[in-house]
Amino acid sequence: MAPRASWKGFLTVGAVSCGVALYAAASTSERISLHMVSRKSGHRLRRQFVDEETGRPVAPEDQVKGYEVAKGEYVTLEADEVAAVVPESDKTLAITAFVSCADIDTVYLDRPYFLAPVDKASAEAFALITAGMAAAKVAALGEAVLFRRVRKLLIRPNAEGGALIADTLSFDYEVRPAQEAFADVPDVTVTGEMLDLATHILKSKAGVFDPAAFDDRYESALEELVRAKMEGKPLPRPVPRREEKVVDLLEALRASAGAQAKNSKAKPTGRKAAAKKPAKTATGPTTRAPVKPATPRKAG
Repeated sequence: MAPRASWKGFLTVGAVSCGVALYAAASTSERISLHMVSRKSGHRLRRQFVDEETGRPVAPEDQVKGYEVAKGEYVTLEADEVAAVVPESDKTLAITAFVSCADIDTVYLDRPYFLAPVDKASAEAFALITAGMAAAKVAALGEAVLFRRVRKLLIRPNAEGGALIADTLSFDYEVRPAQEAFADVPDVTVTGEMLDLATHILKSKAGVFDPAAFDDRYESALEELVRAKMEGKPLPRPVPRREEKVVDLLEALRASAGAQAKNSKAKPTGRKAAAKKPAKTATGPTTRAPVKPATPRKAG
C-alpha cells in the first residue's frame, strides 16, 4: 500500500517544474502507545480544559487562544483573526539556491521527508534535477507553505536513488547558540601518548552506519512488560547497572588499547578459521510477534 502524501505541489527550479509529493520519512506510529485509564472502571480518560482559577470546565465555544503579555494578563486572538495571518499556499516548492553538501549544518535539520514525483509525466524533469544535484554534490534550499506556515527546506539526493530527501529547517531563532552549552567547558590540549592511544582505539572501532542494527531497549522492555501482563506471567526484573569506578584516563586508554590488540591477535585466520566448528544454534523461535494491546472501548 502506497504511503499517504503529507503535501502535494510543484517543485520549481528556474523554468523547470514538476509535480511532487512529500512523504513523512520517519514515524512513531509503530511504537507501543500507552493511554491513561481509570484504575476502577478500566475506561479510557479524556483531558478537559478547566478554568485555572475556578477549576470549572470551559465549553468549547468559550475557549479562545491568548498571548500572555504579563503575569495572568492575555491578549486574546479569535480563530478568524489567526486564520487571516496564515499565508496562502500556491502549492509551490521553489528552489532559491544550491549549496555544497559539505556546508550543511545538521543542527538546523528539523523533520525528514521523501520528495518524489507524483506521476510519470513529472518523472523525467524530476530525474533531471536529481541527477544534476547528485553530480554536482549539492543540496537545494527551497521554500513552501507547509502546514499553515512558510517553511524553509533543505533538499538532498537520496543515497538509494529514485527520490530526494527534504528536511524542514529550524529558523535561526529556534536554534540555541552552541556557546550556551560549551561556555563552561575548559580548553584542553590532547597530545602525545594520549592522542596516539585515542586514535588507535577509534580506528579499532571503525564500523558502518547501519540503522537496522539500532536497538530500542526501552521499546523492547516495554513490549516484554506488556506481554507479561497480558499472559499473566511474572514481571521482568530490571538488570542493575554496574557501578563505574573512577580511573586514570591515560591508564584507561592503555588498558582499552591493550584489550583491542589482544582480541585482534586471538581471532583465527586462514585454515584455522575455516577448520573451526560452527557454533550450535539455539532451537525454537528467534523472533517475537509484536504486541498488539487490545483496542480501548470508545466512550458512549
